Amino acid sequence: MSNHLNSDPSHADHPVANPIGFREAMDLASQWLDEWEQDELSDEVLGERVWDLVTSRDGARGFFVVALAGEGPVLDRMPEALIQRLRLAGEGVVDLTAMNLAMGTAMAVHHERNQDRVAALASQRVSERSRALLRLLEPNLVKLRLESLLAGTRGEGQDVDFLERWGYDAEQRDKIAAAIEAVAEN
Repeated sequence: MSNHLNSDPSHADHPVANPIGFREAMDLASQWLDEWEQDELSDEVLGERVWDLVTSRDGARGFFVVALAGEGPVLDRMPEALIQRLRLAGEGVVDLTAMNLAMGTAMAVHHERNQDRVAALASQRVSERSRALLRLLEPNLVKLRLESLLAGTRGEGQDVDFLERWGYDAEQRDKIAAAIEAVAEN
């Protein structure tokens, strides 16, 4: 993926290196989301800046770690300008969001088993935010990605490796399947 900074002067105060590293993306996302929460950045400027991050895999990963798991409200409020940019980013954003839906759901089960209520709630927040975001992303891409992930929960297709790599058991896979089905509800 390419970096979309070109010579646009609106990017002069926040140059994003290409390629951006995961840690740097987390730091930038955290800074920008804090500025947005303090009304120092408009929804439109936040959308543009996040676009600069999500055009690379590590940049997108860094953004989603902060936005999905963090305390900040950006993915609870879902500003339209941000959602538009995430939709434009396409398959990579859909893929990461689907994976976060699965991981958040499975980890909530894990933490509940270990009676770690705080961690379970944090994982549930990731799952809920992922589900809400998937409902707003490009529907055909979401449908294809979630069908593949759902097949993986049944032991079929390309996502079996992903689910096995993380060691998700039958209960976790069932919960992931239910979370996938919940995306279509509402």
